[in-house]
Amino acid sequence: RQLSEIIANDLRNSGLFTPLAPGQLRNPTVPEVTAPTYDYWGSTGAQSLVQGFIRANGDGNLTVGCYLYDVTARTELTRQGFVVPPADWRRAAHKCADTIYARLTGEGPYFDSRVVYVSETGPKANRIKRLAIMDQDGANHRFLTNGQSIVLTPRFAPNQQSIVYMSYVGRIPSIYVYDIGSGKQRLVVQNVATTFAPRFSPDGRFILFSMAQNGNTDLYRVSAQGGSPQRLTTSPGIDTGGSYSPDGGRIVFESDRSGGQQLYVMNADGSNQQRISFGGGRYATPVWSPRGDLIAFTKLAGNFRIGIMSPSGGGEKLLTDSWSDEGPSWSPNGRVVTFMRSGRGAGGAAQLWSVDLTGVNERRIPTPLGGSDPAWGPLRP
Repeated sequence: RQLSEIIANDLRNSGLFTPLAPGQLRNPTVPEVTAPTYDYWGSTGAQSLVQGFIRANGDGNLTVGCYLYDVTARTELTRQGFVVPPADWRRAAHKCADTIYARLTGEGPYFDSRVVYVSETGPKANRIKRLAIMDQDGANHRFLTNGQSIVLTPRFAPNQQSIVYMSYVGRIPSIYVYDIGSGKQRLVVQNVATTFAPRFSPDGRFILFSMAQNGNTDLYRVSAQGGSPQRLTTSPGIDTGGSYSPDGGRIVFESDRSGGQQLYVMNADGSNQQRISFGGGRYATPVWSPRGDLIAFTKLAGNFRIGIMSPSGGGEKLLTDSWSDEGPSWSPNGRVVTFMRSGRGAGGAAQLWSVDLTGVNERRIPTPLGGSDPAWGPLRP
């Protein structure tokens, strides 16, 4: 029952499916798992049917079978089996939901993924901020740091085994890489100059970040193992918020070189810098879609809203319309964006939300405390 509820919730949260209520479902017999009673399910109004089984193996693992049927056509669409340790039973449910979603929509899967973010508690003027990680639906939540130092802008490495983030240990801005498996942290860059928004390159070899030096803030990159940073931009003003294209060939970033925050795209070596945003207001926190077809951003025009545009700057569309939505991050399939939403006033808590590309399907992502700076990780292997 729990496994089926997770599958149903994943599909419901996508905004594309309406699972039947539990009271409308009956438990199939073992033979019916592979030979559905189409007449019965057709009478419920169902168009598609998901059935499966769970079996305990002799080695202690679980085998989860997942079958998808077209009720109208009375045919099997796909089946998948997953062997997982008992602790990963939720992952098997997400994988089953991914199989269904991908088969029925033609889009890539995204349910078996994780989100890292900054957990916040306390008044705005004195927030305690800790790194936290969880499944994309809010389950399996755990804190990664103890809150003794401020942490900001965590981002997954491409291999999902580590996280790069900003911290102010001893009040010195520093870039650390946190190993999820061991819990160990490794210092990459430490500089008395203000440093912002680190992010891995798609191949994991470099970390892109911005740094203020001599009154100018520019984009730099450094080896993921540390070393001397390489400066990529030199324009007067503030260049920050860099994000690589999926192939690693280009970078989108924000800059106020034209007088207000706007979005620019350049080659990964810093050449061929071109402005792409020309709408009213200001633009910030750009991030390239993993599909490469869109860039998400924060639009500052009265309130803060999440928007998308093509890498050339065309097709701008705002997805949200709340008081303060900012800091978008893409789902692994590039069809959903997570972001932080803050309320008005000094006591307004930050929360994590998501919205799909229609701008219609908004939902809050549950966290035990307030949350900011979400980063959606790649699909898990």
